[in-house]
Amino acid sequence: MLKELKSKILASIKSKRLNVFVLFLLSAFLILLFNKLSKEYTNTLAFNIKAINVPDEDVILNDSIRLDVTLKTHGFKWLKYYFSKPEIKVDFKKDIYKKDSVFVWHKTAAYLQNTQFSSQVSVLNITPDTLYFQFDENMVKKVPVVLQSDIKYSPGYDLASDFNLKPDSITVIGPEIKVSKIHYIETESLALKDVRTDLLKTVKLKLPVNNQKHQDVKFSAVQTVLNAKVDKFTEGILKIPVQLINAPENVRLKFFPKEVNVAYYVSLSDFNTITAKDFKVVCDFSKTINNQFFMVPEVAQYPEKVKNVKINQKRIEFIITK
Repeated sequence: MLKELKSKILASIKSKRLNVFVLFLLSAFLILLFNKLSKEYTNTLAFNIKAINVPDEDVILNDSIRLDVTLKTHGFKWLKYYFSKPEIKVDFKKDIYKKDSVFVWHKTAAYLQNTQFSSQVSVLNITPDTLYFQFDENMVKKVPVVLQSDIKYSPGYDLASDFNLKPDSITVIGPEIKVSKIHYIETESLALKDVRTDLLKTVKLKLPVNNQKHQDVKFSAVQTVLNAKVDKFTEGILKIPVQLINAPENVRLKFFPKEVNVAYYVSLSDFNTITAKDFKVVCDFSKTINNQFFMVPEVAQYPEKVKNVKINQKRIEFIITK
């Protein structure tokens, strides 16, 4: 028992000595690091150019321009540039002017005092003195949004209004050679089952944003909102008089029946608003063939609120009396 207790005490002492050594070593490293980072250093870094406020009607063709910037600052500030890609913003409303067929940026004393660098950073030099941005005119085009959907309704339910998309069209901006080939933008496929309530869905647009060929093409929206009214539907049947059209003036004829049953589907909320006056059924005599003594009735007019309109009578018999 005494030997075990003695060994535990010795192990504890050694462990504490080791912990003290590690703590001392870590403290010394931190002091050295802090001392190094507190000192000022001068170095030159390559800064990427980030173009901002570029006019919509223009597109920058050479977007890989860089500036070599010589800075003097303490080590803590240098960490920021080493751990992230440094960039300088070039404002095309304030820092740029047009000359011939290029945009021109020039290093000036005013720019050297730009607020993009803090007061703790001294800008010693910027190379080159002048940057030239080649550009081309953008094409601005409005194209429709096309819904891609597979929507199935619960039995007895159906769409009571047209699909409404907001926005139903978007603006495409980019080089004419690319934008001219875009005629519409599809949505991502919307699949729904057993729908029995009004639709209100946000649908993403299928934009070629990840396509390397379309990186310089901009779109005014990335999604659209689908809105539509869904209602319970029922069947309605009305007797509609048949009207004869395109019969020669010198021909007298009688036809039967004079009325036909027209069946249709309509929402319950609109059922009582539908009347026989909303429909028009015609028989076009000019479509008859020689030695044929029947005409085919057609629905020439029906309300927008109804669906699946059909005539139960397939033929209208006639005889020529004169």
